[in-house]
Amino acid sequence: KVYAYWMTVNYREAYDLFACNGILFNHESPRRGETFVTRKITKAAARIKLGLQHELFLGNLDAKRDWGFAGDYVEAMWMMLQQDHPDNYVIGTGETHPVREFCEIAFSHVGLDYKEYVVQDEKFYRPAEVELLISDPSKARNQLKWELNVSFKELVTMMVDSDLARLKQE
Repeated sequence: KVYAYWMTVNYREAYDLFACNGILFNHESPRRGETFVTRKITKAAARIKLGLQHELFLGNLDAKRDWGFAGDYVEAMWMMLQQDHPDNYVIGTGETHPVREFCEIAFSHVGLDYKEYVVQDEKFYRPAEVELLISDPSKARNQLKWELNVSFKELVTMMVDSDLARLKQE
């Protein structure tokens, strides 16, 4: 990622290319891969609600992330490309939420208490865990006039609803 960033800057300056960098923090949607913690949580909440699963094993519930809706980030990327001059932008929500809060919202959305189903297991801790990831999207907000359309809670419930619908079709 760092290499791609500097290559973009280098080629933009050396060859006068219109090339923008978007440093995108965690962008989530119902299409997120099932190996990512967000989908593990939403899919498990849906499966447990439907009686297809009994518990969910996770690592550090206190790790904090800057999670936003991928659709909002795509809009930001489009806006970057509409500018008169190329530049570098950080895209994120500027807010942070722990994994625990993601669990609370996902499970409560289907009428469950996450504490009854989520098991914290040290074997799922990352060896080089970053405790806090948060963006500063002020440049994108000021220069692009970019704004979030989907809140954190709306994002989580959207993902749970999608997993519920997908499971009911199977």
